[in-house]
Amino acid sequence: MDPHPSTSSTREGRFVRRGMCLAAAAGLLALSACGPDQTQDPDEGDGAPPEGDGTPAATAQVQDADGTELGTAEFTEVDDGMEVRVDLSELEPGHHGLHIHGIGVCEPDSTDPDDPSETGDFLSAGGHLGGDASEHPDHPGDLPSLLVNEDGTAQMTFVSDRLTAQDLLDEDGTALIVHSDPDNFANIPERYAPDGPDEDSTGAGDAGDRVACGVIEAADA
Repeated sequence: MDPHPSTSSTREGRFVRRGMCLAAAAGLLALSACGPDQTQDPDEGDGAPPEGDGTPAATAQVQDADGTELGTAEFTEVDDGMEVRVDLSELEPGHHGLHIHGIGVCEPDSTDPDDPSETGDFLSAGGHLGGDASEHPDHPGDLPSLLVNEDGTAQMTFVSDRLTAQDLLDEDGTALIVHSDPDNFANIPERYAPDGPDEDSTGAGDAGDRVACGVIEAADA
């Protein structure tokens, strides 16, 4: 065999190798075309719009019994339920019960609509939202405790799958209430109460007086 191939045979070898490379490249392009579109918008999916767009469905301006503005709460629909964002100040440091009550009326020194003989600050807001259908802490209006810092401020954000905009903005309206004491969530061990939690615990978690209230209203109202 000639150790020095002719120019013609060398050129033919180059053409063969180039043809093989082009064929391989074409195959890769074909496979890529059959694969998923990497640039597709993940929100396009089945064409359904996302459940929440980040705009609050409802808000509350929270104030104490003297009418002092303490801050706000926002309620935003998200995929997993309702996002609640609370930003308050000028409260007593420590843990406070936080609930949504079933009537959108915040009146100091008012009458309890369920018991006219009882009066007190913000009793006009009635009982917990959904309180007729279950016991505490399983009411839709039962929220996590609010931790107030030493400077009187409190910020908290969480998502509840118990709440909807329809619940918050029903015919009677609703109100966000901050209580004076911690919420025990009716978690009373038998060694303390052999007969189980009493009515105060199963009704409102022994959270004490109502120290702040905000009527929950549609965000565009």
